[in-house]
Amino acid sequence: MGVIRKHYYVSGRVQGVGFRYRAYHTANSLRLTGYVKNLYDGRVELEVQGERDMVERFLGMVEQGTWIHIDGIESENMDVIEDERSFRTEY
Repeated sequence: MGVIRKHYYVSGRVQGVGFRYRAYHTANSLRLTGYVKNLYDGRVELEVQGERDMVERFLGMVEQGTWIHIDGIESENMDVIEDERSFRTEY
């Protein structure tokens, strides 16, 4: 399997609907690290790190939130941050 890190820009109905809250709790339940942050243009930015299968499941689980609807995802592979220990919400 192995640990990977992904950077995402997510668009759609992703602000004001609990996306960051759900991302935080989903990441913790999957033992992922990284961050989630609202952007001024209405998108959400995330970096997610962990076991490949957990990272790949992450956004699908977040989108299961009642009011959340993802229209677009831009993703990029990133270098793993060795000492990262938590998932956080940035402001």
